[in-house]
Amino acid sequence: MVRTMGFPGRYEQGPGALKQLGRILSDMGQSRPLVLCDEFVSRHLWPEVGNALSEHGIEASSIVFPGECTKAAISSLCERSADYEPDTIIALGGGKTIDTAKGMAAQLNVPIVVCPTIASSDAPTSRLIVLYDETHKVVGVEYLNMNPSAVVVDTEVIVRAPARFFAAGIGDAISKKFEAQQCQSAGGNNSFGTPALNTALLLTEAVFTTLMTYGYSAYQAVCRHEVNDDVERVVEGTVLISGVGFESGGLSLAHALVRGLTAIPAITSMLHGELVAFGTLVQMSVEERSDSEILEVAQLLNDVNLPVTLYGLGQTSPFTSEELDIVVQATLGAVYAKNMAPALTAERLIRGLARADELGQRFERFN
Repeated sequence: MVRTMGFPGRYEQGPGALKQLGRILSDMGQSRPLVLCDEFVSRHLWPEVGNALSEHGIEASSIVFPGECTKAAISSLCERSADYEPDTIIALGGGKTIDTAKGMAAQLNVPIVVCPTIASSDAPTSRLIVLYDETHKVVGVEYLNMNPSAVVVDTEVIVRAPARFFAAGIGDAISKKFEAQQCQSAGGNNSFGTPALNTALLLTEAVFTTLMTYGYSAYQAVCRHEVNDDVERVVEGTVLISGVGFESGGLSLAHALVRGLTAIPAITSMLHGELVAFGTLVQMSVEERSDSEILEVAQLLNDVNLPVTLYGLGQTSPFTSEELDIVVQATLGAVYAKNMAPALTAERLIRGLARADELGQRFERFN
């Protein structure tokens, strides 16, 4: 049986990494990049990036991210850049900017270089493109043919952002060990449509160990806007190792539950990693792991100000029976929900939600 893994063509991380962008494009043989960034990044970071490119004789053009990653926005941006005829797209920004840039690269059939300005998820290394509608609801997922040609993570930029984004990256990555294990147990496939190689599962184990060991101290450093070795370890874990791990290892309930939770209006404003953090506790509860194992993970999540209860997600009162049914049905309808063994049922999911919430409340009583 053929098993597949995917990797970015190159990964560079560290303080000042964006200064290497011109060299990287020169190595790729690309000379006509188009940079997509939002207005804030355009004002504060684009001049630095432009200088890094011009030092290598590369003159780039930039275009402003319109605010949402929709198919219409991607098509419009491609039409506006047609006269420039870019040979590379550079994504400079957060998750939706990156997804939009990936969509442009796919439509224009050119390589993409991803430069995240926050470490809130593990999407930068992947082929994944999450599409939304004008009301900010997820409407589908598409894929690049190949992983990004390069991912450049400047940790000096990462620590300038609010620590909430860094914590969300921890929340998104902490689930991957449990999800990859369940995907394998259920006979599920990864995003390449094949079973996972053992390497992918080893990577998700490494992410978990890294976060449990260094996650809190790294978060404290980011709160001080400092780069240190722990920050570097955690960024490598949440962006690179988790990114390769989820795409090549597979996803399960923790991510399926995101679809269910975001069907509730009070919860829609939460970051993806915040939702996955609580989803991890729910998945562990459904798996009938011990209280002590679940509480160990919940302790880290609580320490970095990630939600460990439904109240923490913005649900200030218990779910009504109608709301609970909406969450359950939306979760069970998500593609990743089938990657559970034994098969996930509504009853098991409801019990898991209740148990995770109850265990999380132990932390709230002492805060």
